[in-house]
Amino acid sequence: MNTNILRRGGTLLVFVVLAVVLAWFAYNQARQFFATYNITQLQGLALTDSTPAPGVTPDAVATTAPEALAPSGPQPDPWDGASPVTILFMGIDAGESNTADRSGPSKTDSMILFKIDPLTKSIGILNIPRDLWVNIPGFDYYKINMAYFLGESAQLPGGGPGLAMKTVEQFLGIPINYFAQIDFAAFEKFIDEIGGVEVDVPNEIVVDPVGKHNTVTLKPGKQMLTGPVALAYARARHTDGGDFDRAMRQQQVIMAIRSQILDPGRFPQLVGNASTIYNDIAGGIHTNMAFNQAMQLAWLAASVPEENIHRGVISPPDDVLLAKSPDGSQDILKPISDKIRELRDQVFGGDAAFKPLSASEALTDLVKAENARVSVLNAAGVEGLASRTQQYLQTQGINAVSSGNATQFPPSTRIIDYTGNPYTLKFLVDLMKISPNQIIYKYNPVSDVDLDVIIGPDWARSNPMP
Repeated sequence: MNTNILRRGGTLLVFVVLAVVLAWFAYNQARQFFATYNITQLQGLALTDSTPAPGVTPDAVATTAPEALAPSGPQPDPWDGASPVTILFMGIDAGESNTADRSGPSKTDSMILFKIDPLTKSIGILNIPRDLWVNIPGFDYYKINMAYFLGESAQLPGGGPGLAMKTVEQFLGIPINYFAQIDFAAFEKFIDEIGGVEVDVPNEIVVDPVGKHNTVTLKPGKQMLTGPVALAYARARHTDGGDFDRAMRQQQVIMAIRSQILDPGRFPQLVGNASTIYNDIAGGIHTNMAFNQAMQLAWLAASVPEENIHRGVISPPDDVLLAKSPDGSQDILKPISDKIRELRDQVFGGDAAFKPLSASEALTDLVKAENARVSVLNAAGVEGLASRTQQYLQTQGINAVSSGNATQFPPSTRIIDYTGNPYTLKFLVDLMKISPNQIIYKYNPVSDVDLDVIIGPDWARSNPMP
């Protein structure tokens, strides 16, 4: 199981929020020591003389929520501070919406589900790939990154964040309390404000920060990265491993940020730059958490030891299959529900509140969405059996596109899966009582059909056809 990989910009938001809160709180506590130092007051934040007494938690400090971090979007029930809490982080690149070939709302560049458990002092982080093929509530099957776009376009209550939360909640079977999103410009500024991040580059890589004529070649070894270079390093796609190679770099950057902001030696820098950090990045952070809730969660996150941070990414070949959309126009990732459930429970721990995956979807609905092309081939020696079986499978919702005679003659009915179709395969195996040792995977992305069903004597002798 790929449990140690992360990718894309959205995950970084928890550490951004943590740094902002730590900087603000440090500034608020140490204010009296900087009487001669002109630090700009944080926008919207009432700085009073009430410094927390020993033993008083930071969330108990009376504050006015900063305007940029005031709750927006779908409003959840307030967090009680003791129960596990889940946050859906979304990386949004708004600039991509205004290119010559595209306009309108953005899609999510990344989606990561984050869970903090105060009782066990643990954190779970699960990356959700943008090409995952899922049912978006109220619409149809799309890539999961379309949920935000559709919610914004249709002007639904809660907008893009609301529909994205519902989609992930339904797909993973996990109640989601909050959302938070960050834009890339805010992330770059944040990295620069904390003095950059140190990463150990494993192999030479060419990265391309936003802007023209600024391509950078990074040599192997430890080095400090500026904000633009760190973002480009985490997002670089043109390597042998593609998106999943990038996941490893994303993990490096995330853990480098954590080390940087939790380093006691950096504390004075956070204090001195508190207002600058807030003013530079708060406008790029959007969430339905109140400021005191974000503050409470940030302090809780800071207390979690690194060994209690469990990370994972939904990725091939364990959790998804590389495939095409039903119309053949898009490369997608087909989920393998049982494997994703195992990964979910491994990252977040078993929870009575979790639901079985795809609980709201019958297998027949998943088969319909998969729309796999099935060919029925007769190896039973019974005339007309293949065409009759083709017609029968069509009545059962199977996209049986052809029938004919087989060129191989297995002892019992066999299925050959060429493109990865877990739901259609399961449906056929259950319906036709096919033995597991008669299931063959022979990947062929240019095959004319997705599955061959080679019917044998067992199906000829006993079948439910009228």
